[in-house]
Amino acid sequence: MPRRPKRSHNGGPPLRDYDGPPWGKGDAYLFLAWCAAHDKAWKAPSHAIMLMRLERAERLGLTYEEYTLEILERGRHLGEEDTERIAEIRRARRRKRIGHFE
Repeated sequence: MPRRPKRSHNGGPPLRDYDGPPWGKGDAYLFLAWCAAHDKAWKAPSHAIMLMRLERAERLGLTYEEYTLEILERGRHLGEEDTERIAEIRRARRRKRIGHFE
């Protein structure tokens, strides 16, 4: 029979540091390949590209992160003609904000 937690325990994970490898029990190659791909995708672009994306995002009413994530996920730049996709991104933003306070 498992031990019952102490009365003041919140049921969360233990706070002591994990002693194992950062990839846990999974495949180390997949973990390292994912880390390399993530770092490459989110590498800081040049200053000119960053300013261009920021200006386009502001013109469309999106944040820089939302606009950049759309480029990374779908491989295309949004324009004024993509009203449906822009509205979908804004609705998702609203859902995240509302869900946070529930």
